[in-house]
Amino acid sequence: GEIPATAEGRPGTAGGPLAQAGLQTGGGRGSVERPATAAGRPATAAGRPATAAGRPGTAAGPGAAEGIDTYVEHGVTIVATGGEEWRGDVYLLGRNGRVITEVELEDRIAHRPEAIAEMDHVVMIQCVRSPGAPDPSASSGHSYCSRICCTNSMKNAIRIKLLNPDCRVTILYKDIITYGFREQYYTEARRRGVVFVRYDDAAEPAVEEVDGRLQVSVQEPILKQALTFEPDLLVLNMAIVPSAGTAKLAQTLSVPLSSEGFFMEAHLKMRPMDFMAEGIFVAGMAHYPKFIEETIAHAQATAGRAITILAKQPLYIGGSVAVVDQSKCTGCLTCVRTCPFGIPQIQPGQVGVGGIVGAAYIDPALCQGCGTCTGECPAKAIQLLNYTDEQILAQVRDWRLEIGGWRLEAGGGNVF
Repeated sequence: GEIPATAEGRPGTAGGPLAQAGLQTGGGRGSVERPATAAGRPATAAGRPATAAGRPGTAAGPGAAEGIDTYVEHGVTIVATGGEEWRGDVYLLGRNGRVITEVELEDRIAHRPEAIAEMDHVVMIQCVRSPGAPDPSASSGHSYCSRICCTNSMKNAIRIKLLNPDCRVTILYKDIITYGFREQYYTEARRRGVVFVRYDDAAEPAVEEVDGRLQVSVQEPILKQALTFEPDLLVLNMAIVPSAGTAKLAQTLSVPLSSEGFFMEAHLKMRPMDFMAEGIFVAGMAHYPKFIEETIAHAQATAGRAITILAKQPLYIGGSVAVVDQSKCTGCLTCVRTCPFGIPQIQPGQVGVGGIVGAAYIDPALCQGCGTCTGECPAKAIQLLNYTDEQILAQVRDWRLEIGGWRLEAGGGNVF
């Protein structure tokens, strides 16, 4: 019932960029390039690299540069690989020093407030994504809403106004998403004089450098006129994307990804911290872009779910799971193709009906008990424990229906 270990994130973050690690599944052991968690402890949502007790070569010690293989027996894996700011060649980013991202602006406000206080005009562009990305209603590219960008823009705009009330702040936006009590930041920004100019996909802002100055042009949809700004600083709100290596890790752990590329939970409302595979959980921005308080709440919930497994000694598995009668299996691969969780496998060392080499096998520790393979197996070689064909037929033979003065019974077909 043990699950292979996973790599941790960057120290001190709620799941920083994914560490480069290769995992070897099978046998209840994980092989990682960097030390994972100590035996029996779950990986933390904070993503701090843990050491294997008593083993040399920690993430900061000797041998870390070369990489070592450390085998760790454990019971729970928590995926907290986080997300990162997308960076691309858009709006002169990386080619002009006065074009920065929202994260870089926040760093300047915190560490170089005097430079911000001297500015006369700051322009922010929201919802910056890769060129040629589809419409936001589509389910590919960077078309999804990153949720936290608008609130961060309101916060930084208010800080700029606090440092220099005379500084003009203009925000070019498609839609403002400051949900919940964060709407007060939007209200406060407008009260302090921040100007909001809307644009759409048909007429996105254009940025160019003219005579050494930045020039930002945008088509105002209400006035139906082109507006041109010459800001001292252009701030871009970039999309938040999954951390590097997320797809490879998902394939290693056999867990699904959403259409946006983030890890997808078992159920959005009922099991937001679980995967369908038992013993593997997700926390933080690896799930989807979220604020720090949401990340903390998610991490606490994930830790609680991990404890429910780690506190059990021993951990019993099974229940209503599918079982293969290999003497009836024809090796047709129907169960392998139809299982939504990819659990059934063909074991070459087993013999099926008529001496066929290779028969299906379903791991009871991984089976979700959905019964899909049971219903699809053409040879009736798979049965769902506690819901076998014999049990179901026995119930059908003994059923009785009474409606008012009428009674319908099975077996004799009598109607009274």
